[in-house]
Amino acid sequence: MPQPRVRLIVTGDDFGYCLRRNRGIMECFNARAISNVSLLVNGTAAKEAAISAVRNKVPLGLHANLSEGLPVCHQLRMGSSLVNKDGFFHGKMGIREVLKSGHINLSEVDQELRGQVDLFCELTGHLPHHMDGHQHVHVLPGIRDIFAQVLSDYGIKYTRVPIEPGLRDCDWIGQQLMDFYLQVEKDAFNSIDVFKQHGIRWADIYIGLTTMGKNMSVSNIQRVIENAIATRADTSCGKRFQPLQDDTILTMELMVHPGYSSFPEEGGCGEGPDEFSMSADRFLELQTLKESKLLKYYEDKNIQLCSFKDIKEIGSEKIIQREGDEHRLEAFSD
Repeated sequence: MPQPRVRLIVTGDDFGYCLRRNRGIMECFNARAISNVSLLVNGTAAKEAAISAVRNKVPLGLHANLSEGLPVCHQLRMGSSLVNKDGFFHGKMGIREVLKSGHINLSEVDQELRGQVDLFCELTGHLPHHMDGHQHVHVLPGIRDIFAQVLSDYGIKYTRVPIEPGLRDCDWIGQQLMDFYLQVEKDAFNSIDVFKQHGIRWADIYIGLTTMGKNMSVSNIQRVIENAIATRADTSCGKRFQPLQDDTILTMELMVHPGYSSFPEEGGCGEGPDEFSMSADRFLELQTLKESKLLKYYEDKNIQLCSFKDIKEIGSEKIIQREGDEHRLEAFSD
């Protein structure tokens, strides 16, 4: 077999959110449509998800949550800076507003993140193979420093840096959502040095914002992959994009959210499912990821699906010559 040009980590986020989400993610994993999964330990079906993952040897990471539902640390549910008057996290936009106002106690962020790692270990019997943030909270100012220190202290080596090439060219994304994505990108760029200082690694390139929910289709996934192959995001050295060398093996993470739509009375992280979870978008992603046309595309293009655990075990060293630069080890060198 020829060496794969792309090692693609297809990560199913929000495992544990509800039983119907668990069912959809496992269906995709068993169909080899996803290769990596991230667990919400404060999800209402987190225990069932962990049992299923262990039984089926699912490569599992932690989807750290500071924005939706209840903290796992009970002492933070009342009166802490992380929650509102009802004891729930402030929400996707709420946490950003409270953080900007200077009213987030970062020691409480540290306590909750460590509590989630400990609960993950209790549920699964092992450390997360990777750790990222639900709704990208892990790259927020201040939080990213705490996040990086927690990963360093636990020896968790891999995270997600949500910078997607071609994002600005996607005119089908509404302005409000695009503004959010561009802020996520800015926060992600500002996280690079922090993660590097703590020895944390990530995929060469991230995709998934432009193929999320109703925007997911086989042709869209193919488009973003081909664009990534042609133009890579060099986040390891803080540059935006540069051409991919012909002999480069690219490690790419595709963020996905497959599942069956949640019932209004089922799921969530302690306060019921959100609108996205109850929409048809989750099922659309499930159907798209399993399409034989997409799986055949991976095969034809010699794209190898793998997980962060696989990359760690491979210990691949990729040395790239850049104009005017010396050879250097890329993000996944061990």
